[in-house]
Amino acid sequence: MVVTNTTIRAVNALTARWAGDLRKDTNSVFSAAGVWPLLAFLADGAGAAAREELAEAVGVPAGRAAAAARELLAGMAEIGGLDTAVGLWTKRTLEPRQEWETGLPVGAHGVLSGDTVADGAALDAWAAKRTGGLVERMPVVLRDDTELVLASALAMRTRWLRPFDEVPLDSPAWNESVVLGLRRRTELLDRIGVADTPGGHLTELKVLGTNGIDVHLLLGQEHLTPGQVLGAGVELLARTHPVVPGSRLPYGEVGPGLRVLRQRSTTPDPPMLEVTTAAFGVTADHDLLARHELFGLTTARDTDRGHFPGVSAQPLAVGAAGQCAVAEFGAEGFRAAAVSSFALAAAGGLPQLRWTTTTLKARFDRPFGFLALHRHSRLVLAAGWVAEPTPFR
Repeated sequence: MVVTNTTIRAVNALTARWAGDLRKDTNSVFSAAGVWPLLAFLADGAGAAAREELAEAVGVPAGRAAAAARELLAGMAEIGGLDTAVGLWTKRTLEPRQEWETGLPVGAHGVLSGDTVADGAALDAWAAKRTGGLVERMPVVLRDDTELVLASALAMRTRWLRPFDEVPLDSPAWNESVVLGLRRRTELLDRIGVADTPGGHLTELKVLGTNGIDVHLLLGQEHLTPGQVLGAGVELLARTHPVVPGSRLPYGEVGPGLRVLRQRSTTPDPPMLEVTTAAFGVTADHDLLARHELFGLTTARDTDRGHFPGVSAQPLAVGAAGQCAVAEFGAEGFRAAAVSSFALAAAGGLPQLRWTTTTLKARFDRPFGFLALHRHSRLVLAAGWVAEPTPFR
């Protein structure tokens, strides 16, 4: 995947800022990689204050935003196990400017008939098809004054290099209920590490997929918020904070949910990492206008006047913006999807223990965060928080 570090850092920075909205007691999942190219295309067509705010949100100058969005989409198209799509729909009476429309992926442009029920069903079908049924609807509702819809879909799947075993897992953090636990052992001690971040210590477990899409599980000290945990996890991808890998950890309680033990053994076993975590399936709907300042939409949502002269001569404002996202983490692998869209409206026994062995025991048995990312570029594709895991069957 060929995407500049500047673009990857900009997308991951939006991931970190968005994570600040998450609540500790609520499941959530989101994809900044799904929203970022749409914001970039809008920045390219925006004017005046809206252009400045959108450029600040995407982290690149507005004049380079569309090129960066195309670069990101082209790069993601090369990732195995990841499918992406961008769609544009306009009313027949709205004529997009050719310079702006040609910057979008080929074949993206469709037509809105003006029948909001029929158009909404068609857009929902597009979302379901592009995500393999994981997301069944478009996150915005069409209105009579909707002139243009710009949307993206993202779906990823990976299988673990080594699957987990399913086990029951109970913990006071799960409200005394038994959840579906996942357990496995490995000699690869450096799959886990402990980071020293400004907010506190963080245990990071890397679960590798067969196609280069990995999931990093992040367990912070109990006083840390989801935003602090996920924000620090993004910073670890940029190697901002020191991380002590599992093979170099001392004995004892070395990090959140992580112990290193020295045990007597009947056989000369190599050091082992034993991991227990929880399976999860999380969904979330996000109203992007509810955090308009985060996404650079403060001015663009003002329908008293137009803000996108580079998109169309007709005055347009952002009437609705949202994302629907889902993620599932299980014994065999991981899958996630997100559909993001912007609707632009018209403005107005006692054995002989002869040997000793080292065992790292990790337990993710209270709320934790996760990042799904492309291993080689470190681009975060989806992120979320697990407050309520999958119940044990």
